[in-house]
Amino acid sequence: MNADKFRQIALSRDGAVEGAHMGHPDFRANGKIFATLYPDGKHGMVKLTPDQQQDYLVADPNAFALASGAWGRQGCTTVQLDSVAEDQLGEAMTLAWQNTVKASAQPKKKRAVKSTKQTRGR
Repeated sequence: MNADKFRQIALSRDGAVEGAHMGHPDFRANGKIFATLYPDGKHGMVKLTPDQQQDYLVADPNAFALASGAWGRQGCTTVQLDSVAEDQLGEAMTLAWQNTVKASAQPKKKRAVKSTKQTRGR
């Protein structure tokens, strides 16, 4: 596996487009990122759910790892390109794409607005 093949797999997903984020390629569905290529060209990232991520980490710890920080805890999964099988990456990429398409189709939740008024005497 190499960066060109990663790109090809990402762009083969319905409606996927390539963009750029923080100086490296990303792949989007409905305007939302589902995969990226790291600047080193040796790693990529697929945006899985934490449960999906755990399955891949257990199945092939040489190919898949948590992305750093909070992103990793939320499901962003680093892929070691020279260690991952094409079919395995294809499956993970499909899940990442499906997760993104599904999430972008759901209506956004409204956030509660915190009141800046202070109450007196309480």
